[in-house]
Amino acid sequence: MGGRRRRPAPSGERKVAALISIKIRFRQPPARYAYIVNVHIIGAGLAGSEAARQCARRGIAVELFEMRPQRTSPAHQTADFAELVCSNSLKSDTENTAPWLLKEEMRRAGSLLLDIARDCAVPAGHALAVDRVTFAAKVTEAISRESLITVRREEVTHIADTADHLTIIATGPLTSDALATEIARLIHATPPGSATSADSDQPAGLDHSPHLYFYDSISPIVEADSINMSRVYLAARYDKGSADYINCPMNEQEYAAFYDALLAAPSVEERDWEKLNYFESCLPIEEIARRGRDTLRFGPMKPVGLKDPRTGRIPYAVVQLRQENLRADSYNLVGFQNHLKFAEQARVLRLIPGLEDARFLRYGQIHRNTYINSPTLLRETLQMKAHPKIFFAGQICGVEGYVESIATGLMAAIHATALAAGADPVPPPRATAFGSLAHYVTHADPKNFQPANITFDLLPALDRKIRDRQQRHRLQCDLALKEFDQWMEKAAPVTIAY
Repeated sequence: MGGRRRRPAPSGERKVAALISIKIRFRQPPARYAYIVNVHIIGAGLAGSEAARQCARRGIAVELFEMRPQRTSPAHQTADFAELVCSNSLKSDTENTAPWLLKEEMRRAGSLLLDIARDCAVPAGHALAVDRVTFAAKVTEAISRESLITVRREEVTHIADTADHLTIIATGPLTSDALATEIARLIHATPPGSATSADSDQPAGLDHSPHLYFYDSISPIVEADSINMSRVYLAARYDKGSADYINCPMNEQEYAAFYDALLAAPSVEERDWEKLNYFESCLPIEEIARRGRDTLRFGPMKPVGLKDPRTGRIPYAVVQLRQENLRADSYNLVGFQNHLKFAEQARVLRLIPGLEDARFLRYGQIHRNTYINSPTLLRETLQMKAHPKIFFAGQICGVEGYVESIATGLMAAIHATALAAGADPVPPPRATAFGSLAHYVTHADPKNFQPANITFDLLPALDRKIRDRQQRHRLQCDLALKEFDQWMEKAAPVTIAY
């Protein structure tokens, strides 16, 4: 047989010695980068928490800054890390879908938050949904016990582009006004004449100059024992997965009454400084309804595939309720984010069959989500073009969704630890879900940049035409995972065993 012979596998002692050697090399980087001794991570949300853990497991010391509870945000309820403020769903777990591919890459990369999510999972058919309180508590506990992570409960209002540390900004869509102003200052401090300078005609960054933000929405939550179970039924769409969703069916007359009441209900008044620029994939139900009388029936109230077992027929419209926590004592109204006044929400939503006497634990709300114009500001490694020691991760860099936020935190940590070790960060391959997210964020049209979820539209097309969609998606996933594994082996070594 030709070729080189494989070296024998190292013994247990030699494995330990090799691991210690690698760990030392990471924690004592080459001389030209010896001054970079730690990473500052601003924000302990989904992206920041994942980034902190990934840096620590690669032997890099982390200072993790979180302003809560000293200062809170319009949407957060607790001081825990990685609090989920909108839905509790981390999207589909069906194999060979785009969300599954992204989660599979995260699993192979050793995502802490994905592991915790699976430990806190609640029934949700073919989706991964979590008990949000338990999830945030477990993330907080895991991060707090890491010896290489120092948690600082304070607001950051100044970002130093200095030689002694790297910075990952992961403050999310609810970045404080003071830090948003500081980020805007940093953006405008780029070299004159560059593509991201203040003189550029491209959008320059945050909502300060010019306005670049969108408004996101939160769905209502009801107490489980206030749902009239005699008027609803359990089912999963197309019978995929287990029947974990409560379905509230409407006939045509009930839908018409609900629709008319929704359009007539007054919304929370827009402030003078606000321009309600909603994210298209998370529109309030009243905004969807204004686009046409049947738009809700083709959106969040779509009845397709939800046959009522009591009648054997598909209802005219359906409102779905998803379990909110492990105790199953509360449910959220799926896709029912809205901007109505609280009293009007209660009146209108109680027109839904089964919710006539609903007790609301949380009403729907709107909050501002701020993000930078990443195509003008970031490299594919999520570093600032003008300030390469500063990284962005999470929704503030222009991804939408919990899983996407965690993934960018993981990527930013991999790139930051490579830089700290004296290496050049290597972006993930374009064919991967990681690489496609990074490519979109950094190569989208800067004049029309909007946050994006992971979809197959972001992935590159195969080199041959495959008509069967399921087969095409399977081949795209196979290729992505093959290239992802190769990239992880070369670009993202782990130096501490867990």
